[in-house]
Amino acid sequence: MTPADRRGGGGDAPEGVRLQKVLAAAGVASRRVVEQYIVEGRITVDGTVVTELGTRIDPAVAKVSVDGVAVQLDADKLYFMLNKPRGVVSSMKDEQGRPDLRRFTKDLPGRVYNVGRLDGDTSGLLVLTNDGELAHVLAHPSFGVEKTYIAKVQGTVQPQVLTKLKRGIELDDGPIAVDAAKLLQAGSGGGFSMVEVTLHSGRNRIVRRMLEAVGHPVVELVRRQFGPLHLGTLRSGEVRALTKVELGRLLTIARSDERG
Repeated sequence: MTPADRRGGGGDAPEGVRLQKVLAAAGVASRRVVEQYIVEGRITVDGTVVTELGTRIDPAVAKVSVDGVAVQLDADKLYFMLNKPRGVVSSMKDEQGRPDLRRFTKDLPGRVYNVGRLDGDTSGLLVLTNDGELAHVLAHPSFGVEKTYIAKVQGTVQPQVLTKLKRGIELDDGPIAVDAAKLLQAGSGGGFSMVEVTLHSGRNRIVRRMLEAVGHPVVELVRRQFGPLHLGTLRSGEVRALTKVELGRLLTIARSDERG
């Protein structure tokens, strides 16, 4: 269905809901402001620029973007960020009775589940949602969503170690390279170093295995960034809803991968 098909015409009852009403309900802006966006050609529906104020859409299936940023029209979809503490497994119900994610989700307005996993010893950013399509894109390694970690490691990390990580090393399950690596703090006297690494691999415990392979076992590991999301000042164990800007960036990534 094209944008023209969504407009009611002739004597037939119009189908769908007016675009400005849908976007106002989604919290984008007031109807009047959205109408201005439409006239200015700033809104696309299913990839096509819409400039007619009479445009109607089916909010259940239409993919709408404003200024190139995707908008979620389904108010039942939930999106949260958790700063997962160490010692908590990335599961809604752990069969071994270990601390799991339920303590952080029990007061949320609906059932959610985690996107991907962080092992029990790793803390940091974990996305919680009930949006299965988005979760698939974010978690699947083929989509290449980047993750950034801060690692406290044993020993003094030399520049050549970072170069080696970027060029790639061989592990038991195949070759792997980080997308970026930098030294935040060099150890002295055989102490500890702080390293930031960014990669898009979804392999199990990959950061720990890579750093151990180059002679610097991980002592502590925190995921600070997941795609366009940053942990910021969110405290350990705290949960917050994603902002409209953050959600828009995530949805834009997902829809871009769908088209690709």
